[in-house]
Amino acid sequence: MITVDEALAKITALFAPLPIEYVPLRRAAGRILATDVAATRNQPPFAASSMDGYAVMENDVAPGAEFAVIGESAAGLGFDGTVGAGQAVRIFTGAPVPKGADRVIIQEDVSRVENVITLGQIFDNSRYIRPAGDDFSIGETMQAPRLLTPADVALLASMNIAEIPVRRRPIVALVATGDELVMPGEVPGPDQIIASNNFGLAALLEATGAETRMLPIARDNAASLALALKMCKGADLIVTIGGVSVGDHDIVQDVARDLGLETEFYKVAMRPGKPLMAGLLRDTPMIGLPGNPVSSMVCGHIFLRPALNVMLGLGGHPLPRELARLASDLGPNGGREHYMRARLGIEYSQLTVHPHDRQDSALLSVLSKANALLVRAANDPARSIGDMVEVIRY
Repeated sequence: MITVDEALAKITALFAPLPIEYVPLRRAAGRILATDVAATRNQPPFAASSMDGYAVMENDVAPGAEFAVIGESAAGLGFDGTVGAGQAVRIFTGAPVPKGADRVIIQEDVSRVENVITLGQIFDNSRYIRPAGDDFSIGETMQAPRLLTPADVALLASMNIAEIPVRRRPIVALVATGDELVMPGEVPGPDQIIASNNFGLAALLEATGAETRMLPIARDNAASLALALKMCKGADLIVTIGGVSVGDHDIVQDVARDLGLETEFYKVAMRPGKPLMAGLLRDTPMIGLPGNPVSSMVCGHIFLRPALNVMLGLGGHPLPRELARLASDLGPNGGREHYMRARLGIEYSQLTVHPHDRQDSALLSVLSKANALLVRAANDPARSIGDMVEVIRY
């Protein structure tokens, strides 16, 4: 039995970044930028007004000064002439500042009679001009790798980049195993349950950037499981759910080995999630998750998300941890790392964590109410209210 850190290192070593593909800007949100991209234009491309008002010469600005309005500059339609002494051009936010002008007087600070404006005795001293390239200039880059946010997409559009280099989405094949499982919507027999792990994991993987293929449930016999594994051809990762423990019906390892699986490890010193295996099945990484619903989901966070991050070019680092104030006493931990389902919140301006009382690995209702994992090291001593503990958000 190996540690969580050792297991994660062995798992992430099975993967490499996937190839780069180009997607339209409209489809780039949520993808991983694969290479740096450079702006092809300045923004703004010209000196632009940041307010509605009048463009004038700075040297003419004085209390009570009068200006003759000689034209207008609007967004998309600038003024072609030149502003001279004693002259002004009506200008709107985002419009080009005309030649000769180096100051914008906001409209609230002037009075206008026909084509003459008069500056008040008290006025705003700001110049209200955004210089060309004030936001970014030609050649400035957005650096990879990064998860592209809506704000990033807006920036890329402004940089005039229509096709975005991103990592191909990992394809993950999910194989739930067990005679006891039926799909949601079906009528289970008296000794059967509804399959949930594959649906929860599919949602987790897709939220991390993968495409998932949910295979038919593999029954507890070699022929059914072998067929399901063969149907995973073309996937970047095969994930089996259940059947990796030591019971008479836990046949995943044996069947996979017959098909060429080279196992890296089996069993991890953690709870929930002890029965976990990983290896290569004919050059395709394969991870076998435990069948208990919470165990499979916890392992999905701790191991599958970093594996996907490697393929997406983000590196295989462990999920980030934060320190939070413990809201209830905890007894000493045993010999395995414990990933407790917990609820994070802000109390008295401090991040506080409430571990759930019930930590059984079959309780999906508890997992649903939680928003974090409270991580306890092996043999961690008893903890008291107010102690600082490590948490992983999810």
